[in-house]
Amino acid sequence: MSNKPVIEGLKHSLADSYTLFLKTQNYHWNVTGPNFRGLHLLFEEQYNDLFAAIDEIAERIRALGEHAPGSFKAFSKLSGIKEAADESPTPAAMVKELAKDQDTLLATLGKAIEAAQKAGDEATADLLIGRVAAHEKNRWMLKSSS
Repeated sequence: MSNKPVIEGLKHSLADSYTLFLKTQNYHWNVTGPNFRGLHLLFEEQYNDLFAAIDEIAERIRALGEHAPGSFKAFSKLSGIKEAADESPTPAAMVKELAKDQDTLLATLGKAIEAAQKAGDEATADLLIGRVAAHEKNRWMLKSSS
């Protein structure tokens, strides 16, 4: 069976993860207000987790014999997560948008897991299932912060 659907799922997962990493780091830098410290630390924890995940996903793509996308142009074509429409969102808007983006990434991961399992690629499925658990926790943390 071809691993093309698996690789495409990984590429979309990588693009969503990288885009969410960048957005979360931006919000970490620019959050203000009475909940500054808590949100600043939460965003930092989440972008550090995403930074490690990006490398794992890219290396899995390479292990499957493909080149990993690595440009803003490529990521913008592949990602279902978009840049913030507002240059200076409120802290509440940041939290709400990041929680919504966690849902987007969870949907992307679900499709990629399905492709990996259909192809019998348990190593990829395992990697992505671990990411689902992380993003479900991140979504919960964000929703609990609003």
